[in-house]
Amino acid sequence: MFIVSIKRKVLKDVEKIPDAVQEKLAALLEDLKERGPVQPSWPNFSKIGKETYHCHLARKWVACWHCEGKSLIIEVYYAGSRENAPY
Repeated sequence: MFIVSIKRKVLKDVEKIPDAVQEKLAALLEDLKERGPVQPSWPNFSKIGKETYHCHLARKWVACWHCEGKSLIIEVYYAGSRENAPY
């Protein structure tokens, strides 16, 4: 079991995205808690850095997270539009 933390800014930004996308984000957070940072079953999942990952929540929406080394803590640092994604 992993611990998933969400940056405060992400919590504010999530309020602005559509409800259906918020539900997908909630499902992703559950998968991260249960299975860890590698989520190949999510659309367009990829490793975007040494310990950084992302996937699509919908066509225009993405989530990004990182997990350092063997840590059991995963930090979601972005959830929002693909246009503004930090990668």
